[in-house]
Amino acid sequence: IVRPLTLGVRLILVRDGSVVLVRHTYQDFWFLPGGGGDKGGTLEAAARRAAREETGAQLGALSLHGVYTNFAEFKNDHVAVFQGTDFTIAPRANSEIAACQFFRLDALPPDLAPGHLRRLNEFLQKQNKKFFKKNEEK
Repeated sequence: IVRPLTLGVRLILVRDGSVVLVRHTYQDFWFLPGGGGDKGGTLEAAARRAAREETGAQLGALSLHGVYTNFAEFKNDHVAVFQGTDFTIAPRANSEIAACQFFRLDALPPDLAPGHLRRLNEFLQKQNKKFFKKNEEK
């Protein structure tokens, strides 16, 4: 039995204490925007394409949040998660996206996909560490 290897991207797009989430037409949860990698392309290029397709976003600078794997249920999934605060959004029609909206980081929807909630909690923990490091330097 062969387990196909998948490579995807997700984005943590945050502005003014709110994060962009999408709801697909074929799933019951809210998700971080994302998609699959392109053969011969970079992960960053895949992230920019996915953001444009799912949210209408044009992205500025991105940084890598982390790379994650999932081997449950005989999967061989790998996901690179990028984060950014420099973006513009002009939502456009997409047959796969039922909704795209901002949610305050302190008021996330109860039906946020569990793995995506874990990534946002990590993001918040990193932000607090950066905040404390800046304050210690003063």
